[in-house]
Amino acid sequence: MTDVHIDYDAKVQQALRQVVRNVLLETEKDGLKGDHHFYIAFKSQAPGVELPAHLLSRFPEEMTIVIQHKFWGLKIHEDRFEIGLSFNQKPEHLVIPFDSVVGFVDPSVQFALQFHDDEGEEPITEMMEANVDFADSGTVQFEDDDDMDDMNDDTDPDDSGDKGDTNNVVTLDAFRKK
Repeated sequence: MTDVHIDYDAKVQQALRQVVRNVLLETEKDGLKGDHHFYIAFKSQAPGVELPAHLLSRFPEEMTIVIQHKFWGLKIHEDRFEIGLSFNQKPEHLVIPFDSVVGFVDPSVQFALQFHDDEGEEPITEMMEANVDFADSGTVQFEDDDDMDDMNDDTDPDDSGDKGDTNNVVTLDAFRKK
């Protein structure tokens, strides 16, 4: 009898990455629905990731992007997605393989996924370690404003309204696998 086992963890990880792909496919086709918006963390040095050199030097291990108000050219492929985002008021094109994704959050519905890399290591995912407020308005409020400096410019210039009550802070460490 052989000692070969089914790798259920890998199968679940792949299925959950397919959930991310399907959500992005819907977004590509129909745009963002309602208050939905996404924080996607990925390993910036993973095979197939294409980032401008200045972003790669700023985020040498992991980067988190925001898909909300200002994005364009979203194209979903079988193994990766492409997107245009603004960084410091400068448009950039990114290519992100789904296998490089280590975190996906949709704060409008308090949904979060966290992935392991191929070696089974816990992802770095600063996004997951931050204390995040899932406010009634559907926006993410970081406890430390510096957390937002590490993400793309995805704020609506016309949005100066109240962000809602910020007393409901959720730590995303609760989603970490022990």
